[in-house]
Amino acid sequence: MPARIAVAMSGGVDSSVAAWLLKRAGHDVVGLFMRHGIEFAEAAACDPAAARRQGCCTAADAADARRAAAMLDVPFYAVDFHHEFDRIVAYFADEYTAGRTPNPCIVCNTWLKFGKLFEAAHNIGAECVATGHHARVVRYETGDWALCRGRDPAKDQSYALFGIPRHRLPSVRFPVGEYRKEAVRAFAAELGFHVAEKPDSQELCFVSPGQHAAFVRRRRPQRDTSGEIVTTDGRRVGRHGGIEGFTVGQRKGLRVALGEPYYVVRIEPDTNRVVLGRRDELAREELTAAGANWLVDPPRRPWRCDVKIRYRSPAEPAEVLVLGERRFRVCFERPRHGVAPGQAVVCYQDERVLGGGWIE
Repeated sequence: MPARIAVAMSGGVDSSVAAWLLKRAGHDVVGLFMRHGIEFAEAAACDPAAARRQGCCTAADAADARRAAAMLDVPFYAVDFHHEFDRIVAYFADEYTAGRTPNPCIVCNTWLKFGKLFEAAHNIGAECVATGHHARVVRYETGDWALCRGRDPAKDQSYALFGIPRHRLPSVRFPVGEYRKEAVRAFAAELGFHVAEKPDSQELCFVSPGQHAAFVRRRRPQRDTSGEIVTTDGRRVGRHGGIEGFTVGQRKGLRVALGEPYYVVRIEPDTNRVVLGRRDELAREELTAAGANWLVDPPRRPWRCDVKIRYRSPAEPAEVLVLGERRFRVCFERPRHGVAPGQAVVCYQDERVLGGGWIE
């Protein structure tokens, strides 16, 4: 049935086509642009080219979104999420200084796009919220609603959406998730959208590429996280300027010469030590996760599913056991490399997202 739907229009090709697909289907579409209020002064101080390389949410993106809305003849509003977005930036800085690897895009999806944005949608009388994510919300014959992978495996973004509250699924729409990316661009070109060939956003929207550590230090100047670089056998092989410059699984940029490839296998926030080892020392057979969000009723006994530990890594077979208090354990069939505390771990059954949490 036709409904009033608020579309989060970011100024990219996916959200622009999403708005068109919904309007074509007969819905009453309203475009919303999320303005986060970060002025990028810090990032630009670290990298003068930052303003040209922001990931999304720029003034130019707002203009692109407004132009697409005008072409579609749909109302368009910019929503001020400055205070809410400050919370995401604080999370980003705090996780890095705690020796963890944050994922602010997933947090933004959970807290803002499918949290606060629903409040803005309600204020304009919208019943649903839609975005340009490559994922799908499916209603089964049983009446159960499910979050599923997008049709384009190369662009699937379901991993980054595990945090959507389960009760929101009936009010969420992902129109472009039914199409491959080349089809989405073809739609945009046929419609005359000037964003038809606009590159996909690849970076964070509040810090320029390669400047994560500098950004964190500017945000947390009182926190000295410098320390030793050691190997797993206890050898001291160097010093570093801050643990915020490292993540588990990292090989490049270590600035130590050991004659063979070494990787970050552990970060110790209590001592500020970065521990290096060979690739086989990265292997982990299990992990625990906290902050679980389940999109199904998880069984209380161990069950088998596929588990994904990074956006770009494939899902692998594993056994999952719910531990209670929003925690669970994952035991992999084969050891996984690069299990990083702070990253998301997401469980799948075929195409369906079962839920996920944050690696402890």
